[in-house]
Amino acid sequence: MKRWKMFLLGLTAFFVLFFIVTGFKTITLTSKQPEPHPIKIDLAEEDAVARFSKAITYPTISHQDYSQFSYSEFDGFLGFLEESYPLVHEQLHLDKVNEYGLIYRWQGSEETKEPIGLTAHYDVVPVLEGTETAWGQSPFSGEVVDGKIWGRGTLDDKIGVIGILEAVENLLSEDFQPERDVYLLFGFDEEVGGEKGAQAIAEELKQRNIKFEFILDEGGAIIDGMVPGLDNPVGVVGLSEKGMATAELSTEGSGGHSSQPENRTNIGRIARAITKLERAQFPADLQGPAEELLAYTAPEMKGAMKYIFANQAIFEPVIESILLEKPATAALLRTTIAPTIFQAGEQYNALPEKASAVVNLRVMPGDSLADVQSFIEETIDDDLVHVSVTGNEASSVSSVDNWHFKTIQQAARNAYPDAVIAPYLMFAGSDARHYDGIADNTYRFLPVLITAEDLNRMHGSNEHISIDNYFHAISFYREIIKTADKQAGDQ
Repeated sequence: MKRWKMFLLGLTAFFVLFFIVTGFKTITLTSKQPEPHPIKIDLAEEDAVARFSKAITYPTISHQDYSQFSYSEFDGFLGFLEESYPLVHEQLHLDKVNEYGLIYRWQGSEETKEPIGLTAHYDVVPVLEGTETAWGQSPFSGEVVDGKIWGRGTLDDKIGVIGILEAVENLLSEDFQPERDVYLLFGFDEEVGGEKGAQAIAEELKQRNIKFEFILDEGGAIIDGMVPGLDNPVGVVGLSEKGMATAELSTEGSGGHSSQPENRTNIGRIARAITKLERAQFPADLQGPAEELLAYTAPEMKGAMKYIFANQAIFEPVIESILLEKPATAALLRTTIAPTIFQAGEQYNALPEKASAVVNLRVMPGDSLADVQSFIEETIDDDLVHVSVTGNEASSVSSVDNWHFKTIQQAARNAYPDAVIAPYLMFAGSDARHYDGIADNTYRFLPVLITAEDLNRMHGSNEHISIDNYFHAISFYREIIKTADKQAGDQ
């Protein structure tokens, strides 16, 4: 009995100490958010809206086959830029790469300071044939209705191009002279990989021995309801983007008549392989940008969620289980598996001699393509299924412990004072990865407040943006240029 009492006393003491330590850590958790300084710029708002509206009317659609580009529309868009932003084209030096990739250099007064680069792309995805009638406004009309600008590119990514140019034109009108060089880098084929746009631009800048303090591209945005336990909108700044790999699974064997099938057909073998992959999944691990995301958002949470997220080291399994409940947060923790294509058979009563499937994977930082191939082969465990993996690995992970990230965070807070600005891992691809070799850090952030529905509209129907969001984007880019200019190169 005495030993039992001692055990209970010891257990009670342990839990008391446990809650004291974890509770103290929760209470003393300090915010990582800078104090916002809301801004108001002197902007001819009606004219700015008219320019953005006009930009949308050029269907600068990119295609995998470059011969399908309607280059007359791209020429028209470039002519529109020159006409609409006269100070930019008078005072900045413009070089073109592959005719349509744009490098604007705004020369600074201090040669010792490394430049910054603001990049975006002006190509857009097509409107799927047959969906035109699903649009509330014509997709290339640029119509302004009920405080919203409509059309393809309002979110992805003419908002970036026009927002940056509006900010620079505004600063030039005030005779602002930067100390460090500012480069505006605009691609024209991001939606199909950026080979002739951003990739060629980066190669050209590398040949000139230009090294950037940081590059800022599109990517994360300000989103409601993204982080469990947090009511505020969260602005997520991508420190890295996942790699993208394609795994092809294929098998061959005897066909024959469907009336006399083998116990396992070629279709069944590939289906079994896919089932095994979906059941297994890559291991989840709370690390890197995902860990940073929680470190920046936990201080702003309330209640039980704050307690759990404030003590990551102790509650990591619990946190991982919470994040794994939703695809959007599960993707922060692991390389994802998405079967997208299945090919087999031509006749309903004939067994196919071949079967194959394509799996799209978004690869976590730290996972190599060799790791991906090994995982798939070991999981499938079938020598008759051939596995071929191609693609690219994740980009390098940029730092949060520098003035580069803090400058972006401050500018975002100034434009959106209610938002919590935090690092994260970007799931999709962007032009930013092409600049990894010529920048100390590359970040991915689109300064607009969007909803889950907006995310679907980016490549879907009814893409539009509010005028307020557009003005906030201009303010953000203006703040980035001014704030970065104050930083010393060695900070």
